[in-house]
Amino acid sequence: MAIDETLFNRAKAAKGFMPDDEGLALHDAALVGAAVGPLLEIGTYCGKSAVYLGAAARAAATVVFTVDHHRGSEENQAGWPWHDPTVVDAGTGRMDTLPFFRRTIEDAGLEDVVIAVIGRSTTVARWWGRSLGFVFIDGGHAEDVAQADLVAWAPHLAVGGVLAIHDVFEDPADGGQAPFHVWQTALASGDYEDWRRTGSLRCLRRLSA
Repeated sequence: MAIDETLFNRAKAAKGFMPDDEGLALHDAALVGAAVGPLLEIGTYCGKSAVYLGAAARAAATVVFTVDHHRGSEENQAGWPWHDPTVVDAGTGRMDTLPFFRRTIEDAGLEDVVIAVIGRSTTVARWWGRSLGFVFIDGGHAEDVAQADLVAWAPHLAVGGVLAIHDVFEDPADGGQAPFHVWQTALASGDYEDWRRTGSLRCLRRLSA
């Protein structure tokens, strides 16, 4: 099912780092996962990917939970190449992407299907109580942070569900290696099969618990 054109345009206009082709692939993978259970993304930033996922959630009559502390990942702080000073709270001097996320989702008309969960991924996962049909890992890209997200959320992904990982680069010259190592860890577990690839987005299907 193709993404709603209005929502596609909203996603493209939103602040973020998701290329259009990867966003469309994320939407299509989420539709498959939605047949198994609700959707969840780790790492929301300003809501670009949440619009793609929200479009899939609406089409499938489900919801997407977006987990983020909204204080920026380690590679998105002052002094790093991806730092955006416009998302810094002038009053506190800290990054705060929550207002940008809220505006993105409001402008897209997706507040009924995109549910913000504000907190650290591993803390939220510890108290999570429902199986999911889709988990998208796109939070912090430090090795320990990315691997912790997989460990924390893999138990909540149902058999037949989709695990999506963003910024997977096999060549270190193309980008950081942590998401690639997460993908390798998932495959090595024997619980997943490599399913779809688009750019730096890799999607796996869960075979067993």
